[in-house]
Amino acid sequence: MNDRQQRVIALAGMSLSAAAVQKIARSGSLYPESITDTLVHSVLQQSPDSIEQVYGGLANIQPGLQTFVRQIGSSSQKDVEVTRYLIGMLHLSRRLLKEPKVLDELGQRISQIKRQKEEFGFEQYRILESMAGVYRELISPLGQPIRINGKPEVLKSDANQHHIRALLLAGVRSAILWNQVGGKRRHFIFSRKQMLKAAQQLLQLA
Repeated sequence: MNDRQQRVIALAGMSLSAAAVQKIARSGSLYPESITDTLVHSVLQQSPDSIEQVYGGLANIQPGLQTFVRQIGSSSQKDVEVTRYLIGMLHLSRRLLKEPKVLDELGQRISQIKRQKEEFGFEQYRILESMAGVYRELISPLGQPIRINGKPEVLKSDANQHHIRALLLAGVRSAILWNQVGGKRRHFIFSRKQMLKAAQQLLQLA
């Protein structure tokens, strides 16, 4: 993977999170369920050998690549709400990277969740609840909260709230990853065509 492809994969992870949040907020469900598995997996990978490993393989991030292509490609296909979620994730990730104490606590909390899942076999809903708690307590206070649009009756559900916050945590994780592989704001201005081409190439590989 070259640098641009790695950055696009991280952006695809963010895009997958943003689109998943939108679906849950509107309908209260997310299919296929493997999308949640992929995003939970991405949060729990603290020392991956490659960027693909963060998401459990390139095939798992394919829906995110498709969303990213729509967002960065033809203006008629862009979803303003998804874009707003992406901007919110990038904003919170930048704030997080300036808070070493919060980053350290975040690492410890994620390690605990990883043990809950791998050693103690916690069910998915409990893992999502734990991840939601991390987002609510450590990430959300760092900046302007990401306002979620959706059906009021759906957003009132505790389970849906936990799911959405867990997916937002995954989005911030991907935003940090994007920064770690050299992602800069200027890439959205000067490298859009190159990123679109890289995403289309990755889709052929997935």
